[in-house]
Amino acid sequence: MCALGLVAGGAAWSGQETPKIKVEAKLVTVYATVRDKHGKLISDLPQGNFSLDEDGRPQTIRYFERDSNVPLSLGLLVDTSLSQRNVLGEERTASQSFLDHLLREDKDKACILHFDYEVEMLQDLTSSRSKLETGLDLLEIARPELSRRSSSGGSGGDSNDGSGSGGQQSGRGHSRFGGGTLLYDAVYLASNEVMQKQQGRKAVIVLTDGVDRGSRETLEMAVESAQRADTVVYGILFEGEEGQNYGRGGYGGYGGRHGGRYPQQDRPDGKKVLERVAGETGGRMFQVTKKQTVEQIYAQISEELHNQYSLGYTPDRENPGLGFHAIHLVAKDKDLVVQARSGYYYQP
Repeated sequence: MCALGLVAGGAAWSGQETPKIKVEAKLVTVYATVRDKHGKLISDLPQGNFSLDEDGRPQTIRYFERDSNVPLSLGLLVDTSLSQRNVLGEERTASQSFLDHLLREDKDKACILHFDYEVEMLQDLTSSRSKLETGLDLLEIARPELSRRSSSGGSGGDSNDGSGSGGQQSGRGHSRFGGGTLLYDAVYLASNEVMQKQQGRKAVIVLTDGVDRGSRETLEMAVESAQRADTVVYGILFEGEEGQNYGRGGYGGYGGRHGGRYPQQDRPDGKKVLERVAGETGGRMFQVTKKQTVEQIYAQISEELHNQYSLGYTPDRENPGLGFHAIHLVAKDKDLVVQARSGYYYQP
């Protein structure tokens, strides 16, 4: 059914696992944080203070742990489209400090991807501080003319990623070329190609203005891929420069291969996009302002990841049925707010 490493989405097993692993997979695990009405993290609740149901059916919590010591796999997704050119330096510096503070040596690991006209892995999952620093140094604002040249057969590694979706493989990892700001593709690929293969706790942090232009995947598919990979998504909203990615007619911009796909559309609400992705995966959306810097936001995310509850249950139905199953986890104290993913995907 669903194991800890597959929790949010019940990722498909490859068929190489042993029957013993399949037995262990019956446990559905939920990671959660709890805050009081003032927003303060509460990290000392007993198991009896939680109530959990699946598809409206009450479930018995069979596993409970506070301050989980489970290893963390973290993905850092950075928007490098033109709208972010005035904030990229700030993002890079804050991200370096955050990774240094958050990751526990020889236990946690992180990867770095950027997205604009393409989604590209700059540093695969590693616990090496120096490699992550090098990956952050590779972040740079997109040059549209170079992206178009690359997508039509320029430099890079293998051109076939085996997915059948037209993605491309660069020398630095999986790439996918598109029209402008491939936010949905970035979340999808990070979840489906990276996080789904990992065990333990998994989180993705996206730094962006929340506007997608040109992705092959939809917002719904991006959310589903994160849920299937048991990945919590945190959104950090940088509003960037108004109009940098848009042509005179509105939502159209530079074009690219998909540039004419959304003519005359109004600018999407990036805040609502990030709120949805974060909310449905158990994360949160933050907005950078003069009063709340990216460093302060990173500190809040770090505090959450260090103060999670881990709860496990075995569904009361032997075969819950294929597809999505809603999870509702609450604290019995009505003044407390529980932050957790909204469900998982069952796949036998």
